[in-house]
Order: sequence, then structure tokens, then C-alpha cells
Amino acid sequence: QVQLVESGGGLVQPGGSLRLSCAVSASMHSFNTMGWYRQAPGKQREVVALFTDSAREGSTNYADSVRGRFTFSRDNAKNTINLQMNSLNPEDTAVYYCYADTLSMGRRYHYWGQGTQVTVSS
Repeated sequence: QVQLVESGGGLVQPGGSLRLSCAVSASMHSFNTMGWYRQAPGKQREVVALFTDSAREGSTNYADSVRGRFTFSRDNAKNTINLQMNSLNPEDTAVYYCYADTLSMGRRYHYWGQGTQVTVSS
């Protein structure tokens, strides 16, 4: 059973930075897509950053609202994925979820972390 455990959320002032981490209980090479979603109060869950390991080279797609401020990274040796968030603003306040999926026999299997709260406020 794959488990994803986030850490690093908290309260930060506008303009500040936070780094989220997600510990993954399986080999990073097991997954097709890995990344981060977020859900603000009263809104639908949305993509923040997704890394697709296409042909083992990979590429990261960012939401327009975070491009240039957030950076996705992976540490295969530590089985973790990270999200460095800079220049945070109140609109970034949300619960952030770690996400991964695998493809097997034509089926996609989705895995989610429990979420970590990020609050941007003065």
C-alpha cells in the first residue's frame, strides 16, 4: 500500500517562503506522475505542480498562478518530493496535497497524502 505523508505547512506572512515535503513509501520510479494539488476553502482542488516521468526525462507543469514562484523537486535517494514556495500571497492559502499515480495493465491508480495546511496572512 503506497503512503504519502506531507510535512512543512504552517503560517507565513505575505512575501514569505515555505517548503513542503512529501515522504513516499515506494520507489520513486514506480510512479508515472507526481506532484502537488491544493484546495482553498469553498473552491475545487486544483493542480499546483505535476511532474510526469515521460521517457525517464520528465517535465514539470505549473499552474499559471504559481509559475516563477514555486519550484517542484524530487529526491530519489530519500524518496521524497518537495515544493519550494516563494513570494507567497494570501491567495496561496489552502490545504496542499501530495499526489502520485501509477499505470498498470491500462489502469491508473491514484494516491493522495492527508494534506498540510498553508496559511498566508499578516
